[in-house]
Amino acid sequence: MKTSERILQTSLQLFNEHGAPRITTNHIADEMNISPGNLYYHFRNKDEIIYQLFLSYEKKISDALQVPQSRDLNMEDMWLYLHLVFESIWEYRFLYRDLENIVSRSRKLRLRFKRILERKIKTAVAIFEGLVQTKVIQATSEEIQALATNVAVVATYWINFHNIRGDDRNSNDNNLGLGVYQVMALVSPFLREDMRKLLQKLSHDYLD
Repeated sequence: MKTSERILQTSLQLFNEHGAPRITTNHIADEMNISPGNLYYHFRNKDEIIYQLFLSYEKKISDALQVPQSRDLNMEDMWLYLHLVFESIWEYRFLYRDLENIVSRSRKLRLRFKRILERKIKTAVAIFEGLVQTKVIQATSEEIQALATNVAVVATYWINFHNIRGDDRNSNDNNLGLGVYQVMALVSPFLREDMRKLLQKLSHDYLD
């Protein structure tokens, strides 16, 4: 693995564990057992490291925000969409834990993150519209827009809520499962009765 890749990998681990504001380039260099000068040869400062990690996250989340085009949508598509989104967020969770701090330091990052939020909403709208067409849910256009926005809000701030609440279930699976479940709970009132029963079954299978 190239030194630059190792720096990014180590930085991601440290940022996720301790938060980006608490980690300096010296911490990263010490963790890798390299000199600060060696690190600065590859990255001018911590902000550049964060930006490169953000680009990696942006690619991963973009892949997750793909809507199937060649078939009718079903409720499993919603589960998969949410799982992939939460999985991407969890892998780069430092970005969300320290979101305001990070985007306030870079207008470029703020604009790019804003586009991701808009894409999350757009994808959720497309999925909900598809579920209306297949009669999985019943919702008006206004309700779909509000529901998609709420999905984006919960997904964006779930990690902070989870951490501040002090939940001791800190594993990857629990964070993903509980986050997806909370979002699906928003969808539940719009489901047909038989689909609501399916949701309950899927929820138990997913969280167990």
